[in-house]
Amino acid sequence: MASFKLLSYSKGGRATGAVVIGGLAYDLADVRPATPTVLAVMEDWSAASADLRALAATPTRLAGNAGRPVESLTYLAPVLYPNGIYCAGANYHDHMAEMARAFNLPPAPDPHVVGMSPWCFIKTPRNTLAGHGAVIRLPPYSKTVDWEIEVALVIGQTCKDVSIEQAMDYVACYSIANDLSARDHLRRTGAKPNSGSPMEYDWVSHKNWDGSCPMGPWLVPKEDMPDTNNLALRLWVNDTLMQDSSTRQIIFNDAELVSFMSQRVTLFPGDVIITGTPAGVGTPRGIFLKAGDVVRCEVQGVGSLVNTMA
Repeated sequence: MASFKLLSYSKGGRATGAVVIGGLAYDLADVRPATPTVLAVMEDWSAASADLRALAATPTRLAGNAGRPVESLTYLAPVLYPNGIYCAGANYHDHMAEMARAFNLPPAPDPHVVGMSPWCFIKTPRNTLAGHGAVIRLPPYSKTVDWEIEVALVIGQTCKDVSIEQAMDYVACYSIANDLSARDHLRRTGAKPNSGSPMEYDWVSHKNWDGSCPMGPWLVPKEDMPDTNNLALRLWVNDTLMQDSSTRQIIFNDAELVSFMSQRVTLFPGDVIITGTPAGVGTPRGIFLKAGDVVRCEVQGVGSLVNTMA
């Protein structure tokens, strides 16, 4: 089956959607004018994906178009801009175990066993998204910014109140996200720890600072992915491997997350669900990001997302 990828890049200072075929990026405005952006492709996913796959199968049809080597591009986040970025927290068994050890807590029970639903939060798309190769400015108010490699799902049709069995029919593509987190601002300054007060937590400072959700480098159609229940996930800080796990460790799987979110909000084409991080974050080791660090995230079947901290 002929394959393609989707990305956004900066061309003359303007965001441009492109399809990648055979290692070259072709502007969507040239090859499918009806959907000149990646978001527009998502909004017409059924027809657009069929057209782009047919184009990939007959690359001679691209002879009159100028393709750009992907290595030459200034990447932006692939989807500009989704309605929402929905994030699963505490969603890998190995990550839950390492955090329990770090804080001398008993092992957490499997949420399925005790009847708990997924635990989710939101990132604001225009503020937090950044592309492959982007320089990420660490927030000046935080001294403990942590990394979190995550698999990202992108929705391909409006989705509301769907069952777990139906959920994956609404997923169009996969990508990589790094859910950067200001650990020292999970709780509000001055709030009493473990008070039980809803005023204790500060999700904006913790998760929603500018550039805190690098994503990319592109979108890979679901049909072109290997077994998504057994994807290798690895993250390096500089040359040190920090996270080395697999989606086998996930607690609520992709279908469960999509179904759950669709029962809370309407999911629109282009919306992103990032599905949680495995073990290997910095908090248990007391290691955090600093200016000059290079973070490389790899998800099997997608590729590499690389960003430098400043």
